[in-house]
Amino acid sequence: MYTSRRRRPAAAAAAVLTAAVLLAGCAGTGGAGDGEPELGPVEVNPATAALSLPMDAYTDTEAERIRMGQVQQDLVSRCMARYGFTYEGVRSAEPPAAGAEDRHRYLFGLADPQFAAAHGYDKSAGEGTPAKPQAPQLSDSAYVVMTGEQPGAQGGRIPDANTEEEAAAVDSGLTAAGQKVPAGGCGREGYRKLYAPTKDSVDLLFTFELASEAHDRSRQDSRVVDALKKWSSCMDKSGYTGIESPYDVVEKLGLENDKGGPKAVTAAKADVACKREVNLVGIWGAVEKAYQERLVEEHAETLALYRKQREARFKLAASAGR
Repeated sequence: MYTSRRRRPAAAAAAVLTAAVLLAGCAGTGGAGDGEPELGPVEVNPATAALSLPMDAYTDTEAERIRMGQVQQDLVSRCMARYGFTYEGVRSAEPPAAGAEDRHRYLFGLADPQFAAAHGYDKSAGEGTPAKPQAPQLSDSAYVVMTGEQPGAQGGRIPDANTEEEAAAVDSGLTAAGQKVPAGGCGREGYRKLYAPTKDSVDLLFTFELASEAHDRSRQDSRVVDALKKWSSCMDKSGYTGIESPYDVVEKLGLENDKGGPKAVTAAKADVACKREVNLVGIWGAVEKAYQERLVEEHAETLALYRKQREARFKLAASAGR
C-alpha cells in the first residue's frame, strides 16, 4: 500500500526553489546549436496555462484547429458539388470556451494540484464521452469522387499530389459527371487547397516536428535530468519507487483502467507535490523555451514563410464566413 508524501521542512523546499531560480544564469556555454543553451528567468511553479513558448506563435489553438477543420470540410463539400453530390461531411466540435486554452497542460505530465486532487490522471474528467460522429455513407459513384479510387480497390498507389499546384498535372484516370476527378479525390483536394496550395507550401507538420525536437532535446538537458532525478527521489520517499519519468506514472502504477479512482488521486497528488517541491515545471519550461528559441532562429526563413501561409489560411476562412 502506498503511503502519503512525507513533508520536508519548509526551509529545505525554499532552498530547492532558490537554487532553481539561480539556474537562469548557469549552464550555458554554447552558441546557437552548440551545447546547452543559456536560460532566461526560471519561474517558480508556474501554472501550465501561463506557459508561453516560442512555437506557440506558429501553432493553432484548439479553436483555430476546429475552425480550419470546418473550412476544410467546406472545401471538400464544394468539390463534391461540382460533380453533383451534396456532401455535409463530419461537423467539427464546438470551439472551447474563451479562456479555456491550456495547450501545455500535460507537456511535463500532470501539474495542476486542484485537478490532481479531484480527478487523478483522468484527463477526460468533466468532459463526458461524446459519441464520435459518423461520416456520411457514400454511394459508389460518390466514393470515387471523394477518394479518387474505385470502391474495393486492392493494392497499388492511387495518383496523388503533394500540392494543389502539382495536382494540376496529375491525371487520376477517373471521370465523373463528364469531368476529371482530382488526384486523390475531393478529400485530398480540400486538404491541398487549404494547407498546400503551391509548391512552396510548408508542410503542415513542420512546426509540430520542431516543437517535438525541442522537447526531445530538453529531456536530455542536464538541468532537466537533474530535476527529474530529484522528482523521482521525492516520489521514492512518497512510496512510489522506481518511477523515473512523469510520463510513466500511470503505467508503472497500473492505473490505466482507473485513472480517476482513489489510488490514482493519491498518486497524482504526490506526483504534483513532488513536481512543485523541485520546481520541475519551472525548470523544464525554461529549458524547453531555450531549445525552441534556438530552433526558431535556425529555421527563421522557413518559419516566416509558414506564418505567411498560415495567415493566408485564416483569410480564406474569413472569406468563407468561418
